[in-house]
Amino acid sequence: MRSTSFLMLPFLASLLAIGCNKNDNTLPEKYDISYGDSIFYVRTQAGDYLINPLESRSNGEYFGYPEGIEIDSKTGTINVSKSETGLRYLISFVDATTGDTCSTVILISGINYYDKIYNLSNNDTLALPVYNASPSRNIPLNSSFDEGNGCNGVGVSVNVNSAVINLAQTIRNGVFGVTPSNGAQKEVELKYRVNDGSNKTLNSLKVKLYYFNTAADITPDLVQLLQDRQGTVFGANFQFNSSYEFLSGTAGSGTAKGVARPRPPCIFIVGR
Repeated sequence: MRSTSFLMLPFLASLLAIGCNKNDNTLPEKYDISYGDSIFYVRTQAGDYLINPLESRSNGEYFGYPEGIEIDSKTGTINVSKSETGLRYLISFVDATTGDTCSTVILISGINYYDKIYNLSNNDTLALPVYNASPSRNIPLNSSFDEGNGCNGVGVSVNVNSAVINLAQTIRNGVFGVTPSNGAQKEVELKYRVNDGSNKTLNSLKVKLYYFNTAADITPDLVQLLQDRQGTVFGANFQFNSSYEFLSGTAGSGTAKGVARPRPPCIFIVGR
């Protein structure tokens, strides 16, 4: 997987540009990078599920953003089987001669959770899943979650039909101790099957939970993590700057220098 640094500026929805961009600051001329579809599902098959650009381009490099997409920088081949699911990705090709950048957005189907602070004293006790990178999409009926009991088996209370995490019950189950320790953390793997184009192929998502007594106790590095992830997970709010580097949302002012690492989703539980 190819990784690089990206300049980050505040997200301006009106400047969303997907297509082919010239370095002379002209408007995009044409859409010329495509994988034949915009949404892809994990599959059950003998080898890895690979997808390729419809048009082969060799004089340059391919990039995927945010981190989590497994892409060959020379051919643009994406390994869906080894990429993080439930995310939208910006796929770009930069021509080595002209510097022109052609881009498109794809979605690899799956579920995710918000990187969010949940305050139990405000009755903010349920972490809701987001399906296919959109809060407005409903998870198809007859899907199943926590196969193998990897979450519920250790006390992380996941509804096996809806993937909703009951954070209050998780605390009562003693995941962070009989009396939760300030700064305690727990990572679990949620295995699931969705009744969609994946034909219930086994999928998985690692989720990290933290407990703090108050929001003020959350450490600066974790506050920075939340800031650096803004605009990179659900909306794929991509745009281009005047040099046609691609940008994300309002993140990037801190130590991460704008490199988006949206996995695992981080759930912060505060007691008061």
